[in-house]
Amino acid sequence: MSQSNNAKAEEEEGLPFPRLRDLKPGAPFGWLARGLSDLKWCPIPSLFYGFCFAGMGLLVTFVFEHAYEYTMAVTSGFLLLGPFLAMGLYEISRRRELGQSCALGPSTIVWRRNAGNIGIFAVVLGVLFLVWARASLVIFALFYTTEVPNLTGFLSQIVKLENIEFLAVYFGVGLVFAAIAFGVSVVSIPLMLDRNQDAITSMLASIGCLFRNPGTLLLWAIIIVAMTLIGFVTFHLGLVFLMPLVGHATWHAYRDLVEPL
Repeated sequence: MSQSNNAKAEEEEGLPFPRLRDLKPGAPFGWLARGLSDLKWCPIPSLFYGFCFAGMGLLVTFVFEHAYEYTMAVTSGFLLLGPFLAMGLYEISRRRELGQSCALGPSTIVWRRNAGNIGIFAVVLGVLFLVWARASLVIFALFYTTEVPNLTGFLSQIVKLENIEFLAVYFGVGLVFAAIAFGVSVVSIPLMLDRNQDAITSMLASIGCLFRNPGTLLLWAIIIVAMTLIGFVTFHLGLVFLMPLVGHATWHAYRDLVEPL
């Protein structure tokens, strides 16, 4: 009876709050190296997700071909939803650690392991994305009250730093949304997949990782943004390889940032 009561008490208390680590600033390069190893170990399923990322990018560009102000909002929101979209890549890295086979099928249904909490996290990121998309359109409307330039003209303004007020406001506001999304998602989904951790605790742990390792994770964020931009400027072809690399590396970031149970 005593053992039964103890087990029930432990179940009610739930999992302990994750113990976090302090890392060296250069840790992201190690994550990329291990992520590349995972990609080589399981290339076809990994690249499948890469093609999905590229396909989504091409679809966005095609649908909003003549309304690039929407393309800008949706494309930048791509970064906000990245952690959720890369879930299958985390599972591939996890399966390798456990000595299991390289297979696409199990990674596509991994969300079932903790569907409720992953769903809550998806809603949080989805709401954040919708608010950012709306804010993006409002900024365009404020600075282009007469006529929005075509895509070539807009890109020319960025390169020549014309309309600097618009660029400062647009990227400044976007940076705030990106920082929030990055802060709550550093290790959230890996925690929910690996330990069945609840969504709130996972997001708080992610924020804790950011405060304990600001320089390391700032470098990691810069690397992610740089790789995403490379993917877009290569007509989305670069996403086929770079997004799986980032996804696998994110799993190893989780392993380094959070102590095992």
